[in-house]
Amino acid sequence: MTATYTPIITSLLDNDLYKFTMLQAMLHQFPQTHGVYRFRCRNNKDTAYPLADVQKDLEQQLDSLCELRFLPDELDYLRSLRFMRSDFVDYLELFKLKRRFITVSTDEKGRLSIDIEGPMIQAMFFEVFVLAIVNELYFNALSNDSVIEEGQRRLDEKVTLLHQYAVEQANNGVDTPPFIVADFGTRRRFSKRWQAHVVKTLYNAEPKIVSGTSNVYLAKQLGMTPIGTMAHEFMQAFQALDVRLRDSQKAALEAWVHEYRGDLGIALTDVVGMDAFLRDFDLYFAKLFDGLRHDSGDPYIWGDKAVAHYEKLKIDPKTKILTFSDGLDLEKAWELHQYFKGRIRTSFGIGTNLTNDMGITPINIVLKLVECNGQPVAKLSDSPGKTMINNDTYLAYLRQVFEVDEPE
Repeated sequence: MTATYTPIITSLLDNDLYKFTMLQAMLHQFPQTHGVYRFRCRNNKDTAYPLADVQKDLEQQLDSLCELRFLPDELDYLRSLRFMRSDFVDYLELFKLKRRFITVSTDEKGRLSIDIEGPMIQAMFFEVFVLAIVNELYFNALSNDSVIEEGQRRLDEKVTLLHQYAVEQANNGVDTPPFIVADFGTRRRFSKRWQAHVVKTLYNAEPKIVSGTSNVYLAKQLGMTPIGTMAHEFMQAFQALDVRLRDSQKAALEAWVHEYRGDLGIALTDVVGMDAFLRDFDLYFAKLFDGLRHDSGDPYIWGDKAVAHYEKLKIDPKTKILTFSDGLDLEKAWELHQYFKGRIRTSFGIGTNLTNDMGITPINIVLKLVECNGQPVAKLSDSPGKTMINNDTYLAYLRQVFEVDEPE
């Protein structure tokens, strides 16, 4: 295929680690699972121009994406990761995204519509690529020298902050739990080039603080730690797999333990809300998993609940870790670290504020699993507005089963 444009995605490694880890688990345990994903822009009214304007360019970019294969050195890198099994990497050597599983259109209101439908071992791997492409196409039209200058000014402020935090940490002594930040910004990035510049700059400035990235390509290129375990879609899928709905969270956690045998031990808590999660997260799972990830709701309340839960189970919270990843910047992360310091270890995944802090309003776009094996699935987020499903009957049933109240 001869392109008359510049492909945005040039490596299948330019993806978040949890896409690989979830894909491996699905391939080994549920390879026939079928999924449907839907795109949504949560702040449609705030965009500088209609997202539908990028449709033609997006179609070209998807054509290019579906020509890519993993390169030998990329496969070697994946083999070097302890939790990646050799047969899975062998599968990736043959892997190629299929264009027929993704369609782009405009809906009845003229909004950009993206639908992915197919085997989950194909469909789930599109998400981060698609969101990164849409972001870059959208911001290409808004980018100019002054935008880049503003982005650099804000990046320089982040470097100054990191230096301050490093000094404060050093003054507190070696017994203080470390302040750890990872880049989680691939899907929301201003551009691929800007993300690489930001991550390299922050890593070079304070490698003991910014030591990891969810982007596997950047981790490989920069010698950083690739970060990630599971996303909502993995837990949601079990709502439609061969278990009782009430047991879906436990089944998902059990499948994860079976796949990774102690590796990648951070569990996501907000698929049906923190309270419902903790009812399932008994002593067995609390001992098997290293910690929990926060992605919605008040982080202080959530963290306090987690600490109290470990204490109730007679587990020392200081042996566990809480990973925060919802709408953070460095200042919020540092404040949370200070709040929980001495009670439980913390780490922080920061997305948009690292890779798309340019002085332009970011677009809040998502691509969510809405059906699995012909059945609806959903997330009952701890934050209003994050639930994405059009089936009110199923939502009501899900709330009833997991004893989750309607949002006020």
